[in-house]
Amino acid sequence: MKTVHLISAAAGLAIVAGCATQAMGPSEAEATAAADAMIKSSFREQGIAKLDRLEQDAVQKACSSDKPPTADVSAKIEAEQMATVKWPTNGQYLGDWKEGEKLAQNGRGMTWTDPAGAKSGGNCYNCHQISKAEISFGTIGPSLYQYGRLRGVSDPASAQSEPIVKYTWGKIYNAKAYSACSNMPRFGHVGVLDEDQIRDIMALLLDPKSPVNAE
Repeated sequence: MKTVHLISAAAGLAIVAGCATQAMGPSEAEATAAADAMIKSSFREQGIAKLDRLEQDAVQKACSSDKPPTADVSAKIEAEQMATVKWPTNGQYLGDWKEGEKLAQNGRGMTWTDPAGAKSGGNCYNCHQISKAEISFGTIGPSLYQYGRLRGVSDPASAQSEPIVKYTWGKIYNAKAYSACSNMPRFGHVGVLDEDQIRDIMALLLDPKSPVNAE
């Protein structure tokens, strides 16, 4: 009889423990949905800033997880993002480095106070050193000082320079084509910079006369 009572008590504890486990909290999906709802309730549409800015695409979702994507997923993302890169329509990769310098130091754009269709800056200085003369710059990304010189680009139009020129264009257009979870914005892909603006920043990075490549 004592054994029966012990078994009954153990069974009761197991049921209680099971109930406690079930009552621990919402599932991961429920918690995610609740967090999304909370975020959306904190924003409103105003001017050109719409609520669609809160919607993540597949790349952003994969790179926002607490676990980085696997090598296979990263390779798939990079291949898909590479397919989005639009190369210069006229085959001309470089523009005016002086305009590129202005863009690199310009962090304005894409806020609710900007008119629709207004051009944005490149905001490069927030993440990179651009020239030797700078005394304040971001360090999220590598220094761009001597970018072209260090890569042997003395003549951007030469066949020898073509791989670096194309890589630089692609990296600016959609950095996630080269590194799935890159912190660098997809400037061309999401329309932050247009083709002419990308040409000007290309010139800043690769033109031997640019302050980026000055000794």
